[in-house]
Amino acid sequence: MEINGGSTTTSTITIKGILSLLMESISEEEEEGRCSKRVISLGMGDPTLYSCFRTTQASLQAVSDSLLSNKFHGYAPTVGLPQTRRAIAEYLSRDLPYKLSQDDVFVTSGCTQAIDVALAMLARPRANILLPRPGFPIYELCAKFRHLEVRYFDLLPENGWEIDLDAVESLADENTVALVVINPGNPCGNVYSHQHLLKIAQTAKKLGFLVIADEVYGHLAFGSKPFVPMGVFGSIVPVLTLGSLSKRWIVPGWRLGWFVTTDPSGSFKDPKIIERFKKYFDILGGPATFIQAAVPTILEQTDESFFKKTLHSLKNSSDICYDWIKEIPCIDSSHRPEGSMAMMVKLNLSLLEDVSDDIDFCFKLAREESVILLPGTAVGLKNWLRITFAADAASIEEAFKRIKCFYLRHAKTQSQLVVDF
Repeated sequence: MEINGGSTTTSTITIKGILSLLMESISEEEEEGRCSKRVISLGMGDPTLYSCFRTTQASLQAVSDSLLSNKFHGYAPTVGLPQTRRAIAEYLSRDLPYKLSQDDVFVTSGCTQAIDVALAMLARPRANILLPRPGFPIYELCAKFRHLEVRYFDLLPENGWEIDLDAVESLADENTVALVVINPGNPCGNVYSHQHLLKIAQTAKKLGFLVIADEVYGHLAFGSKPFVPMGVFGSIVPVLTLGSLSKRWIVPGWRLGWFVTTDPSGSFKDPKIIERFKKYFDILGGPATFIQAAVPTILEQTDESFFKKTLHSLKNSSDICYDWIKEIPCIDSSHRPEGSMAMMVKLNLSLLEDVSDDIDFCFKLAREESVILLPGTAVGLKNWLRITFAADAASIEEAFKRIKCFYLRHAKTQSQLVVDF
C-alpha cells in the first residue's frame, strides 16, 4: 500500500487502511451472495465495538455536566485547560517517586497526536529514532513525514517480547534522539518488569538519548507483572510519557490524550524548549473543551471496581484466545498475554496448501469466514498475525471456530506434508 504525498512516497501500511480493505473484501462477498455470516473483527483495538466493554456512568455524567454547564463551548488554551493539566499531573504522580506539575502536561487529541508532537520536537537534520519491531506503525509514518530516519530493534518473543538491548546498542549513534518503549505492549500483549525497564533506562543514559514511553495501555496489566511507568526512571534518563483516556476508560472516540515531560532532573525545563513546545501546540487542535473539562472528575471519581472488571474481562478473553490457538496447528503463540488488548501469533505456512503469506491468509479468512485479523506485516512482522481480544467471549469463541474451519479447509494433506519434507 503506497502513500503518495507530492514527491514523497512511503510504503507504510496503516492498520486502519488494511482493515478497511479487509472489510471491503467481505462486502464484495456479501454483494455477490457468497457470504451471510456475521462479521467478527478481532483486528481493531477498539473495545467499544463489543457491549461488554463500556465506560463508567461517572465518566458519562462528567461529560454531560460539562457540556450542559454552558461554560466550555469556547476555545481552550492550546496546551490544555489548567484544571485538566493539573488533574493529569496528579493522576500520573500517584505511580511516580516524584510529583509532576501541570506545567509538565500538554493535552493532546488522543495519543496519536502526542506521538506526532514527540517526533516533531525531536526532528533535526540527520537525526534517527529507534522503534520496536513489531510495533505501532504510526511512529514510522510520523517519522517519515518529519524526515527522521527510522531504525528498528527487535522484540524477543522467546523472552516475553523484551527489547533486544544488544541490538539497541549496535543501532544507536551520535544522531540517535530517542528510543520508543510501548508498555503494556501493543501488539504483543506483554508487560515489562521493573528490572527490564531499569535496564532500558540505563542503556538510554549510556548511549545519550531520551525515552519515549507509549503508555496508552497503562495499567491494563492482568498477568504476574504489575504495570510500572517508565517515568519511575526519569531521574536516570529523560522520559516523554504519552497516554490517553482511550483504553483504560474505554473511550477512544473522545480523543483525550497527553504528552508529559516525566523528567525530575529538569532536562526539559530550559525556557527555549518550553517555548518551542508551546509554539507547536499553538498550531494544533486539541480535544473538545467540554471533554477536557470533564477530565478532573473522570480521573478522581472512577471507582476501582470498574478497572478490576475491565482487567477480568480482558484476562478471560485473552485466556480463551490462548487456549484456542493451541487447537489450531497453523498458528502458535508461546507467550500468554499479560496486558493491553492484543497478542501476536506466528503463522506456520508450511501446513497450508494455498496461502502465500499473512496478508493472503487474512484476506482469504475474511472472505470465507467473515473474521478479521490484522496481518503481522502491518506491525512489522511478516507471517505473523495480531489478534485483538477486547471482545466478548461468545464472539471470540465463534471467531476461533471459524478460523479452525478455515485451517481444515486449507490444510495440506499428510501426503503433501511428506512430499514437502
